[in-house]
Amino acid sequence: MAEATDDRLRFLIERIERLEEEKKGIAEDIRDVYAEAKAVGYDTKAIRQVVKLRRMKPDDRAEMQAVLDAYCQALGLG
Repeated sequence: MAEATDDRLRFLIERIERLEEEKKGIAEDIRDVYAEAKAVGYDTKAIRQVVKLRRMKPDDRAEMQAVLDAYCQALGLG
């Protein structure tokens, strides 16, 4: 039984290592796309914010916008 458990543990660790390596590659690809966007004149901070907003559920996005608007108004920014 211990050998089967050891094999399972080894399999899980190797799987995690492969996924971590894939994640590293994907992160590099994402950096490359942001660099490309910057090279053609886009504001990467704004792009990151848009990506973040698109990831949110519409209700959460609307709630966040309402809070942000209220804060800006309270501070005389809008």
